Order: sequence, then structure tokens, then C-alpha cells
Amino acid sequence: MASSHSPDTLSPEARKAADALWEAEQAGVPCPPVRDQLPAGDVTAAYAVQRHNVERRLAQGRRLIGRKTGLTSPAVQRQLGVDQPDFGALLSDMTVPDGGTVPHRRLLQPKVEAEVALVLATDLPHPETTLADVLRAVDFALPALEIVDSRIVDWDIGLVDTVADNASSGLFVLGGTPVPLTAVDLRTVRMSLTRDGEEVSQGTGADCLDSPLNAAVWLASTLAAMGDPLRAGDVVLTGALGPMAAATPGSRFEATISGLGSVRVGFAPPAPDQKAEQQ
Repeated sequence: MASSHSPDTLSPEARKAADALWEAEQAGVPCPPVRDQLPAGDVTAAYAVQRHNVERRLAQGRRLIGRKTGLTSPAVQRQLGVDQPDFGALLSDMTVPDGGTVPHRRLLQPKVEAEVALVLATDLPHPETTLADVLRAVDFALPALEIVDSRIVDWDIGLVDTVADNASSGLFVLGGTPVPLTAVDLRTVRMSLTRDGEEVSQGTGADCLDSPLNAAVWLASTLAAMGDPLRAGDVVLTGALGPMAAATPGSRFEATISGLGSVRVGFAPPAPDQKAEQQ
């Protein structure tokens, strides 16, 4: 992961924020917001924190396999007072197989959202990436579930918090049937997300920056301008098509996206000894 911010160049405040998020994940106990530890509204510092903790994970042997965009909903952007998305890293240990189950306590405060995933066939190296560039570069699309999580207590986050916290990334699930872009209009797809058979979220492709492809154009341009472009084989999670829903132990989710198919995941209930600990 290319970066002009080596661990040694982090400011003391950024290092403190990075350590707080890292320790929260390791201990399984959310930490207070980190926004007060960084200069007010300093997104650059927040991305430096994100890079530092991603590089820690890479040093442990994990592999960078793609990126995610967040804040693609205009309503969420207004809520946080921003006018563009953010991004985070997808690592090899963040994947869950379609129909798989997330172990109990694997995440701190999981929520689920449905989105379109793109898998690239070629690099996207240009800071002024165009829609045509993305259309040429995408190998296929898949339905996806992103299981977002926050290392910050009670999801008490602002923009700086979520950027520093790897864009509130947790895990993700990809559907298993690739669909070429020539076979689907991503702007008009319709999404339905159910929890235990009851619909908890719905939306369309247009709810993600007017099209998931627009999110991919923004992400590719932003990363290329930072000297860390999207590469062939990368997975791109383009952003939620509808509101996220809280995950509870024992619950099961399924998302159906028209033209792309469906994708499923479950959350394990606590083991008997864990139930006893909670009583």
C-alpha cells in the first residue's frame, strides 16, 4: 500500500488515535471517538491514521485485495457535513463466503448493508479517470453485503472518526455469479435486504451517487491522485444502495439485487459458555 506517511512520520496525536483504534479492535472493546485527538476536520490526518493501521495489518501477512467507498448517500453526506465519499481498504481476512456465518464477537458493533461490487480486469492509473475508463476496466459485477463495524463506542462518529477507522470497515460477502456490465444497468437495479425474512432496507442503484459506476470513478480518480491506484483483480465495494441494518446474534441476512442475484450471511449465536458469561 503506497503511502507518503511512514509510521515514523505520524504526529503524536495521529499515533495516539491509531493506537486507540488498534487496541479497541484487539481487545474487542470500542474506544471513545478519536476526532478530538486530531486537528478539527483534518481528513488528511485521518487518512494517515487509516494508512498506519492498514500497514500494521499488512505487516502481519494480510493482503490488500481492494477498496470500499463510503458516504455515497447524499443523506449521510448531509448528516456528516461533507460533499464527497470516503474510502477504506479491503484486506484478505475480511472476506466471508456467500451463505457463511460470522463468528460471535468477531466484530464489535456490526451492521449490514447491500451494495454492488465490481472486480477489475485492468489497472485504473489515471487521476482523471472517466466513466469509459471504468467500463473498460471492470471484469464483472456481483451482489455484495458489506458488514460495517465501528471501533468507536455507540457509533458516535463524525467524518474524521470514520475515515481514521478504515471507513468503518468490518467484513464483506460477495455473491458467486459474475455478471458483465453489458448485461445490467447498475443505475436502475433494485435492492431488497431482509433480516430473518423481513425486509429491513431497500433502494436502487441511483441511491449510490446516482450510479455505483460514479462511485467507482470517484474512487479510482482519488486513489490514482494519491499514487495508490486501483489494480487489476481489485474488488471495489461501491457503496450502500439503502440504509444499513443492525446485526444481532443468530440473525441471517439476504440481499437481492435485480440483474445481479442474491447474497447471504448469518451471525452466529453465542456459545453456551458465552451465554453464561453474559448472564
